[in-house]
Amino acid sequence: MAKIRELVEIKAPPERVWAVVAEDVTNAPKWTSNLEKVEKLDDGPPGKGTRYRYHLDIAGHKERLEVEQATYTKPKKCAGAFIKGPLKGTWSYTYKHLDDGSTRLVYEMDYELTGLLRFAGGLLGPQYAEGIRRNMQSLKRYVESGKGPKPKK
Repeated sequence: MAKIRELVEIKAPPERVWAVVAEDVTNAPKWTSNLEKVEKLDDGPPGKGTRYRYHLDIAGHKERLEVEQATYTKPKKCAGAFIKGPLKGTWSYTYKHLDDGSTRLVYEMDYELTGLLRFAGGLLGPQYAEGIRRNMQSLKRYVESGKGPKPKK
């Protein structure tokens, strides 16, 4: 299994970062590269058990990836598993409130490439990890510029 761990500090409270990352998932393509669209596969508000389908385009290679949320502890941690598609494994976002009112967001992923991507893993693995790093910086800019939803009261 490969591991990715990226962290970013965002000048916004955890509730605001959570509103963008965990509650507004279908708008993730606004701050995520290699992501064409996200479909929410379940009715109702996001929570434990919610599933999403991600339409990815990695270096011209189009894939669909489905995830299911296993942990949904607002605004501390959202985590789950890859349930369909070219990745097997788990992912998590952990939110830490810092003394200055900002948020340290940590994204962690334990994964293994399957199917056709397994053969391209040597090439796509580093590209994917770099993409995650860029997306975390893009998320920081997105939230700090005031874009995306505000926390629900």
